[in-house]
Amino acid sequence: MAKFSTFYEGWLSSQEDFLRRLESLLIPVNGFDRDRECREIIPRVIEHYREFYREKAAAVEEDVFVSISPPWMSSFERSLLWITGFRPSILFPIMEGALAEEELAAGQRRRIEEVKAESRRREREITQAMARVQETMAEQPVYGLIKKFGGGEGAAAEKMRAAVEEVKAAMREVVREADELQGWTVAEVVEVLGPVQGVRFLAAVGRFQLRARRWGVERDG
Repeated sequence: MAKFSTFYEGWLSSQEDFLRRLESLLIPVNGFDRDRECREIIPRVIEHYREFYREKAAAVEEDVFVSISPPWMSSFERSLLWITGFRPSILFPIMEGALAEEELAAGQRRRIEEVKAESRRREREITQAMARVQETMAEQPVYGLIKKFGGGEGAAAEKMRAAVEEVKAAMREVVREADELQGWTVAEVVEVLGPVQGVRFLAAVGRFQLRARRWGVERDG
């Protein structure tokens, strides 16, 4: 996890660089082809998020239990978490705050509503799946085995370790689905929006994330 913590600090630094670039594209400049510049930067920002999820997947594989309460985040950031990241549904109020309703064409609004409904449906399913995994931890035989043989050896202790590994495997799958949904939701929203709209949305997402980080770190300090 120390490796991912180091990666995350560097990733956030790059996120700040991307945010500055995104915000600069929203400043009107005569003779500047803003649409072209916006179209070019959006895939780079999306790839930046994909890099985060690739590295995070490796950290989850290493220790999925730690990823549920990630030490690389401030206590405030952790208080906002759903599974191991922000809820995908939070992206829609961020988008609405970044874009005036009249900026969206009727077709865009319809598609956004479809994406929102699908994202929230899948979010509920994943939340329920995590609840089932957590319930498994509190039920026999896992809880009883951990309580009785948590530090022991022998056949019973081996059975306990096998039961815990089964729970970890189920939790990794839930985390994978949650991260996949987060990435899917961002990509679908960006696909609906025009280039400048997409940059406004991604800039708003970046500001939210970095402000939560900054406030959390200051509060912990």
